[in-house]
Amino acid sequence: MRSIISVLILYFLLLGVSSAFAQEASSKKIVITGVRFAYPLVEKWIEAYKAANPDADIKIEPRTVTDPSQYDLLIEAYEPDDKIKDSRDFVYLARYVLLPVANAKSSFAKTYADKGLTKDKIVQTYFNDVTAGRKDDKLDPASYTLYTRLQKAGAPITFAHYFGYQQANIKGRAIAGADEHLIKSLLKDSTGVSYGVPGLLYDVKSRKPLEGLVILPVDADNNGRISDNEKFYDNLDVVLQKIEDEAPKNIPVEYLHLSIAKNGANPEALKFLRWVLDNSQDTLHDFGFLKPEAKRFLPSKEKFDGVAIN
Repeated sequence: MRSIISVLILYFLLLGVSSAFAQEASSKKIVITGVRFAYPLVEKWIEAYKAANPDADIKIEPRTVTDPSQYDLLIEAYEPDDKIKDSRDFVYLARYVLLPVANAKSSFAKTYADKGLTKDKIVQTYFNDVTAGRKDDKLDPASYTLYTRLQKAGAPITFAHYFGYQQANIKGRAIAGADEHLIKSLLKDSTGVSYGVPGLLYDVKSRKPLEGLVILPVDADNNGRISDNEKFYDNLDVVLQKIEDEAPKNIPVEYLHLSIAKNGANPEALKFLRWVLDNSQDTLHDFGFLKPEAKRFLPSKEKFDGVAIN
């Protein structure tokens, strides 16, 4: 009888130790989710962080129609609403640009690769607004196939807001899934036209547009022609530098931000976030992102510099 009791006591002791170990391991785990087109950049941060912190357990939990039920860090591509701001602290780490793009075989690409898109032409093309532009310069919607996102997402929200519309106002075929699925659909359709972030439109290694795509130049001054200083889309590094330095009109730009819970934040996630604030800026161009303006980045960085990690 005593031996049975001893075995039971040992069992429950081991069970308690195992449970405590599992809880400790769980507390060291960091879960990140959010906008998919930022994942290659986030994966680079994780790789570099783990090189300096080999015991770190960091996982990207891809979002589907909704975000995962539990996560520590959220990376997003549009400005959060006040309700979310009440519960989370935000850091503005990068910016992204949205460029019009067409299948290289399309008649649309052949027409506008040299002529360029004025603001009115963009509005006509993506929102089918017949009031934009001259009466003798209307587009035939049957001459091209526009692709856009089905779900609420940062890229279509930003693109639409820039031109005074809502995401629902973007016309065309709505594609389920992530931004990358939009580009895959575009590549399969010789009449296709869409919009996208440079990290998906360019080969980040060669810095050239993906084979099969034409980045459509934007007529920033709306004078009806593309001048020499508006021809900068053949190289990703030139695109990023041009937009950072000159902020041409008619090209939407928005912030990419990372957030963490204001209360009860995972200390390991906070450590990673502070590391990102100190080490992320040199990798932005590599993945097609713009650097943030100092007036947005520095205040959020300073906010976390003084946060104690328990």
